[in-house]
Amino acid sequence: MHLLDPQATEAFGALLATRVRPGDVITLVGTLGAGKTSVARGLLAALGLAGEAPSPSFAIVQPYEPPEVRFPVLHVDLYRIDDPTEIEELALDDARYDSLLLVEWPERAGPEYWPDALRLSLTIEPDGTRSLTIGVPEAWRSRWPT
Repeated sequence: MHLLDPQATEAFGALLATRVRPGDVITLVGTLGAGKTSVARGLLAALGLAGEAPSPSFAIVQPYEPPEVRFPVLHVDLYRIDDPTEIEELALDDARYDSLLLVEWPERAGPEYWPDALRLSLTIEPDGTRSLTIGVPEAWRSRWPT
């Protein structure tokens, strides 16, 4: 899938909001500036967030709770995580019971984390557009168009 500009990237995030539910994990992979946070911003806006969602780069975990959004969401940025064992301290697995997890830089956690996640990979193309590759796990197949 090609995303022509930041507005298209946020619109894709808004589309995701129609399919997500508490307990889901969406991982966002891509280089700096590829559009990971834009996807998250579009999704959060469609879930009811007023204003722009900040990047969680320094906070690592940015929580959103009702009534700010329809259901709890944790926007996670693992860019500053150096050791996968640090992730256990974030208690993200506990949050999955009632929250949606949006995880940027999931590769820092290691391959064993979130095998059931919807995997989004963004690439910057030479013309400045974004290419989006989507990995749809079994848990998402009934909610994802073919």
